[in-house]
Amino acid sequence: MAYQIAIFFVLEDTWHYWSHRALHWGPLYKNIHKIHHQYSAPFGLAAEYASPLEVMILGLGSVGPPILWCAVTKDLHILTMYVWIVLRLSQAIDSHSGYEFPWSLHHFLPFWAGADHHDTHHEKFIGNYSSSFRWWDYVLDTESGPEAAQRRRERKIAKAKKAQ
Repeated sequence: MAYQIAIFFVLEDTWHYWSHRALHWGPLYKNIHKIHHQYSAPFGLAAEYASPLEVMILGLGSVGPPILWCAVTKDLHILTMYVWIVLRLSQAIDSHSGYEFPWSLHHFLPFWAGADHHDTHHEKFIGNYSSSFRWWDYVLDTESGPEAAQRRRERKIAKAKKAQ
């Protein structure tokens, strides 16, 4: 069960990153995703505050991996599905809670996004598109916030020194 749920988290995060990033493109943002960003300081229930179309698009990342797993392996216990949905909803609520709880995975897994990561997204409206893990934002340079800005400055300085 644990490895299946870990795979579901990776697949969901990948789907969420690309879909969420697309939802920040002009017409999609204006017509679909803007509703979710009405709260610049999110709270737990704001995780699910979105247009019906956005719920379907991003929700596919939550239900798609188990469906795909079941289609490929023909093996998925209903309890695994229940645990996955509970963990996924808990993660969404945690990331929109506005709090870095002592038990948040962010404190144990440095690549876990957490509330601070997503709060910055709601504050700046750009960057930090991932739902669970930070790696897509890191690799594709869409991280937002002070640490990301510092890393960009350091890269720019290093590049300028190298060019001299």
